[in-house]
Amino acid sequence: MKRVVEPKVLYFGTPVVLVSSRNPDGTTNLGPMSSAWWLGHSAMLGMTITSQTVQNLVERPECILNLVEPAMVAALDRIALLTGAEQIPESKRARGYRFEPDKFAAAGLTRQPGSLVDVDAVHESPINLEGRIERIHQVGEAGSNLRALEMTVARVHVREDLLMNDDRYIDPLRWDPLIMKFTEYFSGGAPAYESSLARGWAMPPLGSSPTTHRAAG
Repeated sequence: MKRVVEPKVLYFGTPVVLVSSRNPDGTTNLGPMSSAWWLGHSAMLGMTITSQTVQNLVERPECILNLVEPAMVAALDRIALLTGAEQIPESKRARGYRFEPDKFAAAGLTRQPGSLVDVDAVHESPINLEGRIERIHQVGEAGSNLRALEMTVARVHVREDLLMNDDRYIDPLRWDPLIMKFTEYFSGGAPAYESSLARGWAMPPLGSSPTTHRAAG
């Protein structure tokens, strides 16, 4: 039996990405996000116009997508509720967001200069995608803050142990992306780390569904 519901979020399961973009002062902002998908050599990224990442990419469209593996989850969570924007919307502030200009240091991640674009990549990321934003689309009704950013991927860096014998292919058995489902981190179908984002969104704890309770009884 199915029920008609109005979910608080629709994050059914997407890979976590750290987006490197260039701030007005030339430094690199690192923005965590989890609304990303790929088609051919293009990527589509979903974010809000109030984020420092989108504000940067409107003016300076070069960027790097740093894909995240489960071993990086603690570093990622350290910056989950940080923003590079000094002006924080009240809705974000209420969820616990605060301003942090150096998210590399806050996360404990290492800067690595991009080879095609003038922003820093994340050295610890096993896959880095360099390119530029070609178009930005508004999503939703008039006045919506949601944006879909269309990126052309120009260069792909992959850690060697993830490649098959033909290096045009990434081994899907070795590449295990960190997934976000409904603001919770997952790896291999199992919870990977306690999520600060889930607390900020006031999500119910894992295992609190009626089905779980019935099974436990």
